[in-house]
Amino acid sequence: MRHGDRPRITGRSGIPQSARVRPILWQTVEVLLLIECVLMRFVQVFLGLMMAATGLAHGACPSLLDHRFARLQDGTPQSLCQFQNKVLLVVNTASYCGFTSQYEGLVKLYEEKKDQGLVVLGFPSNDFSQEPGSNEQVADLCFNTYGVAFPMFEKSVVRGEQANPFYQALRQASGSAPKWNFHKYLISRDGSRVESFNSLNSPDGSALRRAIDAELSQR
Repeated sequence: MRHGDRPRITGRSGIPQSARVRPILWQTVEVLLLIECVLMRFVQVFLGLMMAATGLAHGACPSLLDHRFARLQDGTPQSLCQFQNKVLLVVNTASYCGFTSQYEGLVKLYEEKKDQGLVVLGFPSNDFSQEPGSNEQVADLCFNTYGVAFPMFEKSVVRGEQANPFYQALRQASGSAPKWNFHKYLISRDGSRVESFNSLNSPDGSALRRAIDAELSQR
């Protein structure tokens, strides 16, 4: 070794110590990367659980209400999930029916019970050949003649194989399909119970009102 040269540090094997340190450093880096991956996976799982818990806390939308319909007055798509945790009275309406005057009772019922959690949903339909007009004409009758303030949707089919998906689900849940205009379905807050009322049950009838009050009392 020449004068001034720094001695190379070797182990007993004669291999320079720096050469032996490099594999150790790479192994350390690999371990740290593995730990990072595990921690990231843990964070992802934790966040997923937190989001699921938040969804449960706020109440996931019942499958019965997981549908969208165009709003009658302007055609804007509306999700029925916005009505979760409300007691719903769903009615298939018509403008030229002997029961059309039930609009008045529905308006009164909604105004009386909305602060308690009742929402009336109107679904105009020409299934019984008594709603032949356009959506604009239906809207004019509802909003200008009867002063309807509860949600109304564009015309759709409510019975048979061509019924809209919501009415198919209501028929399945209640075991009953509309036999005429102004058939009514009463849905519990959590969407687990659906009770069916035929057209003869008017909005101010005692049977329907008792059922509504019973559902409103459930929190």
